[in-house]
Amino acid sequence: MAQTTSDAHILVSMTYVSRANQDMSPKELGEILQQAQDNNATNGITGILIFNNSIFLQTIEGSRAQINRLLYSLIADQRHHDLQLLETRELEYREWPKWSMNYVPPTKENAAIYLKYSTTIDFNPYLLSAGSARDLMSELSIQQI
Repeated sequence: MAQTTSDAHILVSMTYVSRANQDMSPKELGEILQQAQDNNATNGITGILIFNNSIFLQTIEGSRAQINRLLYSLIADQRHHDLQLLETRELEYREWPKWSMNYVPPTKENAAIYLKYSTTIDFNPYLLSAGSARDLMSELSIQQI
């Protein structure tokens, strides 16, 4: 099906969770973040990434066409597996317009926030509802401002 011009201008948000394929070193994580920031800035994508205990939780925002392209590349990325979409929705405005990719590191302060939204004692975003994931990321992003 051909993409219409209006599809390219619809703003969407996509939240997914995935598992790192191996123990992720700080250097490897830094490389992923730098690559995401560079590519996202070029493609008009904004978002936030949480990485904790070998699990990625990420929300990306941009045009429907750009988010779909990025999703295909994420699925093909060999650095992670078990990618599951938690939510895709249309947006009126971006939640993180200034961040090509913000990273929220695991800290003592953030641990309490993780537990607030988790369904178990361990942080497991695979068990989060879309709304809980959104609320968690919003609360964590406040710590980053």
